[in-house]
Amino acid sequence: MKNKDRLIFVTNDDGYQAKGFEAALEVAREFGRVLAVAPATAQSGKSQAITMYDPLFLDKQRSEERLDVYSFSGTPVDCVKVTFDHLIGEQKVDLVISGINHGSNAATNVLYSGTMGAAIEGSFYGVPSVGLSLTSHDADADFEAAKEYARRIIASLLEHESEEQNRGICLNVNVPDIATEEIRGMRLCRQCRGIWQDDFFRHEDPRGRTYFWLSGGFSNYEPDAEDTDEWALKNGYVSIVPVQIDLTDYNRMAYLQDVLKQ
Repeated sequence: MKNKDRLIFVTNDDGYQAKGFEAALEVAREFGRVLAVAPATAQSGKSQAITMYDPLFLDKQRSEERLDVYSFSGTPVDCVKVTFDHLIGEQKVDLVISGINHGSNAATNVLYSGTMGAAIEGSFYGVPSVGLSLTSHDADADFEAAKEYARRIIASLLEHESEEQNRGICLNVNVPDIATEEIRGMRLCRQCRGIWQDDFFRHEDPRGRTYFWLSGGFSNYEPDAEDTDEWALKNGYVSIVPVQIDLTDYNRMAYLQDVLKQ
């Protein structure tokens, strides 16, 4: 399929004004015409959340040749849903890009991430979907390396777009925050096991009411394992983890058959 015939959908969780979103748009335009719908405000940590009890507002922010950008007052998943179920009609979307996120979505971050929530939602519609993240939270981060590897991964997916295995595939791609020439390549990985150790800082407002700020850090349960996304990023590789929707713990099925027998 020629580039001019492809429709690429782009969203994120940092909001439509984020620098990483502009980087994603730049890359997407190289592969087809682009429809972008991103949150009106930052929606990090929203995972698969949807808006059920508030009205949602869709506003066109700009329209250029082969590019239309909207802001939406909902979550990243809301952005995907309004696009597929309202905006595009009978048009076929060839690829979903979510990002480029400001901050890593490796390991258990994939469960909390609005960026990955949107990418996973895109795969529900049978569309190849890629969540892209850079391991820097800096609002003015350098996205050159992330763009370069996004191009490579997207080109590879689209090269095989007619293959059945490509249908609904979802990739969690994380790029280390180093210069492009310092990146050692790409690694196909599994998700690292670990947990966020949360800290709640307790304060009081001027009226004496208690409030909390959430902070914390990631504890890697397997720092020496060389097949995980965390290891890849720490060692200068772009990590690529294929994500599946099915959360069934098949390894414990036989155990539970015995435990739960009547």
